Amino acid sequence: MNTDILIVGAGPAGLVAAAELARYGIKVRIVEKTTHGADDPKALFLWSRTLELLDRSGCGATLAAAGHKVTAGSIIAGNKPLGRVDFSQVNSPHPYALAQPQAETERLLEAHLASFGVKVERGSELLSFTETATNVSSLLRHSGGAEEIVTSQWLIGCDGANSKVREALGVPFTGHEQKSGWLLADVRLSGLNFPATELVSFWHEDGYLGFFPRADGLYRVIADLPANGGHAPAAASLEDIQRIVDQRGPGNITLSAPTALSAFHINERNVREYRQGRIFLAGDAAHLHNPAGGQGMNMGIHDAVNLAWKLALVTRGTCGPQRLLESYNAERHAATDQVFVNVGRLTAISVLKNPVAQITRNAFGSILFGLAPARRAIADTLSEVSMGYEHSPLNGSDDRSFPGPGPGERMPPREGEPPFGAGSTPRFALCADLSVEVNELLETYPDLLEPAVRLPVSRRCIWLVRPDGYVAVVALDPDVRVIASYLNSLTQSAL
Repeated sequence: MNTDILIVGAGPAGLVAAAELARYGIKVRIVEKTTHGADDPKALFLWSRTLELLDRSGCGATLAAAGHKVTAGSIIAGNKPLGRVDFSQVNSPHPYALAQPQAETERLLEAHLASFGVKVERGSELLSFTETATNVSSLLRHSGGAEEIVTSQWLIGCDGANSKVREALGVPFTGHEQKSGWLLADVRLSGLNFPATELVSFWHEDGYLGFFPRADGLYRVIADLPANGGHAPAAASLEDIQRIVDQRGPGNITLSAPTALSAFHINERNVREYRQGRIFLAGDAAHLHNPAGGQGMNMGIHDAVNLAWKLALVTRGTCGPQRLLESYNAERHAATDQVFVNVGRLTAISVLKNPVAQITRNAFGSILFGLAPARRAIADTLSEVSMGYEHSPLNGSDDRSFPGPGPGERMPPREGEPPFGAGSTPRFALCADLSVEVNELLETYPDLLEPAVRLPVSRRCIWLVRPDGYVAVVALDPDVRVIASYLNSLTQSAL
């Protein structure tokens, strides 16, 4: 066996998957057919939950220090403020959206991966692979033309929208492309009377216009094309976007010094199965998102984190493969579907062209944004802290008579405690009062449980928290037998 796991593609999903596996002591190789990282205007934002997940391996703080913290978002409709969402109220160590070009995010993630002794093998292309009952044999061609057969236990395809791994599996990449076009520009601008810590969206009668501050003093400007303009042009120009800014913005905003100009269509696609035997898909290889929604890169990173701890436990021989690995598709597919719904609704509302529908939208929007719980819910949805795995096959007890988060829900990070899932071993955390029975659990499952018990949300229950910070099961009364039964179910048929 050349390596435990071969990862194809060194975008954010591949880099995070490789780093997660490497810190768990799993032998991993990561290949990338291009010789350099991203250089076009790709994803911009890392949201709160994504940064929490990256804190587990120690790189969340590095990314946060390099990026630009956006703490609020405002919506203007008809030149009047409609609503404002305050991200600083999100219950997270990272109560903001972190604006940073994807190229810089990838550079920092690649440096983080190198700290675990793993180097991206650039200029190396996957040509084909063959799966057996016990391994995957992959044929690679390296930059000098030499070919190599790599044998691994598992193969992860993180090779983007035009995934060679997905193509070889023959799985349909179903979805739709919207007919209307969009323009994007990364520019310098003057005349926008909002702080650089705030993103601003204008809901104009002719369409949408958004200003998103970046880490380098630039802004990303995004706009949909007018209804009578329809399809996106082959290329965007600064003049095209300036005309839309003049029409839909507050006036006196001047764009200059563009570093990126592009035109695109919204293209949302999703594979039906993220796993086929020993092959997995993650990131853009599994799902494509609306670029205007700002969630695509984040979802790929969530894929990587979700899959890595499960593969690590199976590869180590600590847990059996069936229940853990089958949960990857169930959890991540459901999460992707929910993001499609959320972003689709927001986009549809933002680009309404019918005057009556616009009046209705603005009236209801004004009422909605006037309610503090609604503003909080919007902030939690955008920041992804409310995202969970409500219907996961890994969830234990669903008796909601207890206080605090339930199975499949995020356990908020605690100040002064290490992140859930930190360290060199993927372990579950017990949130419980110390007792003889709890100590016996720790002694019985040393490979699955953190050695230190954490404080419970309530003394009535024991919470078992997964290595990715989501609740696995809650034991009432508290009954340690519920926890033991759950852990036993994971270790059945361990390799």
